[in-house]
Amino acid sequence: MDKLNAMAIFVRVIERGSFSAVARELHTTQPTISKVLRALETELGGKLISRSTRKLSLTDEGQRYYSHCRQILAAVDAAEHSFQSGKEAVAGPLRIGSSVSFGRLHIASRLAGFLDRYPQVQVDLQLNDQNQDLVSEGLDVTLRIGELRDSGLIARQIGTTHRVTLASPAYLAKHPAPQTPQELARHNCLLFNLLSSQNQWVYEKDGTRHSVKIKGNAQSNNSEAVREMVLAGLGIALSPLWLFFDDLKAGRVVALLQDYTPQSLPIHAVSAPNRRQSARVKAFIDYMADALTQAPELQPLR
Repeated sequence: MDKLNAMAIFVRVIERGSFSAVARELHTTQPTISKVLRALETELGGKLISRSTRKLSLTDEGQRYYSHCRQILAAVDAAEHSFQSGKEAVAGPLRIGSSVSFGRLHIASRLAGFLDRYPQVQVDLQLNDQNQDLVSEGLDVTLRIGELRDSGLIARQIGTTHRVTLASPAYLAKHPAPQTPQELARHNCLLFNLLSSQNQWVYEKDGTRHSVKIKGNAQSNNSEAVREMVLAGLGIALSPLWLFFDDLKAGRVVALLQDYTPQSLPIHAVSAPNRRQSARVKAFIDYMADALTQAPELQPLR
């Protein structure tokens, strides 16, 4: 038995949750995949997977073995990639994931420059405000804003989202601007509800942390919808500077609480741990890291 191949099939079955899906990927049959895993279990001397009519689940031993297999396969891929470094052309399909607003404003607008540099790459940009599953959606790389919850991913921080508290002149004409974070509790605050800390806004000033629980009568899972609410004078938002960069310059919104620094959010380029990072993935991550470093809307508010 090819142990490494069996380990790779085992990991893929767990990731896809289906013997038949992996069989289709590998252009083989479901009985063949089952035979490989039975042989692996026989050699190990125990069950890896508990099978039912509805789903697959790992045994305790299987969970430990799965974690080790992922590390081993990632190490093998890294070794091969290190050997082949410099030989692989930057070419082929590249499937990229991102949130809707960031992808539209900061990835789509930069693809022309990337593809001018690497004309043999074919990009498929998939936008979704829910965190996309790299494996099940077939993504090569995804850009995520915020702290990563899955420590098993391969991640590189390529930028920072600085946030700003703001409101429209129309809202401020009816409601005095808050002078401290605590005063936000008396205002109508608009929520982007995909952040884990959605109703707790945190600031820092002179080394002191200020946390305030906010409330409001409107929220959304899309940051551009929150932007439209702010522009319409509905309330105050704590949002990415890049989302309101042009609005601030044009005076359509006003920055508030500038003596207090909101928590910033990292921007990571993320890929699956058991997938070798191809030359085109590396080229895209390097390109975006350089572009975001130079982007004025990704710098702190002056």
